[in-house]
Amino acid sequence: MSATDDNTGGSPGARLLEVEDLHVEFRTRESTASVLNGVSYHVDAGETLAVLGESGSGKSVTAQAVMGILDTPPGFVTKGSIRYRGEELLTATEERRRGLRGENMAMIFQDALSALNPVYSVGFQIAEQFRFRRGMSRRDAMTKAAEMLDLVKIPNAKQRVKEFPHQFSGGMRQRAMIAMSLALDPDLLIADEPTTALDVTVQAQIMDLLDELRRERGMGLILITHDLGVVAEVADRIAVMYAGRVVEESDAESLYARPAHPYTEGLMASIPRLDQKGEQLASIKGLPPNLAAIPAGCPFHPRCHRAQQECREKLPELHELGAGRRSACHFAEELISSD
Repeated sequence: MSATDDNTGGSPGARLLEVEDLHVEFRTRESTASVLNGVSYHVDAGETLAVLGESGSGKSVTAQAVMGILDTPPGFVTKGSIRYRGEELLTATEERRRGLRGENMAMIFQDALSALNPVYSVGFQIAEQFRFRRGMSRRDAMTKAAEMLDLVKIPNAKQRVKEFPHQFSGGMRQRAMIAMSLALDPDLLIADEPTTALDVTVQAQIMDLLDELRRERGMGLILITHDLGVVAEVADRIAVMYAGRVVEESDAESLYARPAHPYTEGLMASIPRLDQKGEQLASIKGLPPNLAAIPAGCPFHPRCHRAQQECREKLPELHELGAGRRSACHFAEELISSD
């Protein structure tokens, strides 16, 4: 069995996924939008990488490109590399990529109600993977489906396996989606906004569940979100995206203590704090750029309170700051060294 056929999590720290200089365009009759403009990040076995940014920053498009489910047209990968355990996926056959999906890498989508088929029971949809990928009988597959629902802490799993998506609450549907994604024991899980539209208590339960399963299985977890508060306690590293680029990457502790990009500063400042009761919540002025007409220089400069002439003229590269930190800001060193 080759390394790429092994769907176990592997030893902690083993490199699972590498995305390097990834470019994606969305082409329509009217215009071409540069949705990804050189995205680079990686995730290791047993590690949680949080990918943060506003809507439209390219977080979900990157995940779709990794999974090989990017709609083409309008989306086209024009440059870059996506490697799973060292194997280049962008040149792999569709049959190979289909084989990797579910078995080796899986994805939890934003809206569980839309992702689940309303005309089939939840158990049937989970069991289908065991029947077609593992060759199990219908009865054995349904038994395994019930075990998966029990794994994600759905009460009365043996009974609820026969119920339909609309009979589950929002939190329970999200748990069912997690069960479906983990059914074939992948070693890389991408969770795209897994707590969207859930109340705060359920959000915490879902995040704790994902973290527990990640630790138990030794898998790599990519957590896509726009909420810094959601990932504060579970992320090992954080990649912050803006206008289709990673603008900062850091371990979670360092990023929260001292951001190395003004955009991250703005995101941090917009988090409600208990010691700011009665004060106006900070916000980042302006709007994200039109991806069909990204401004020259740093894409964030029209909204940046630290912008200087160099920012308007020269695109900052994502460069090393030491200790595993990277930033795409001309003045990153000044940011992390200032009092």
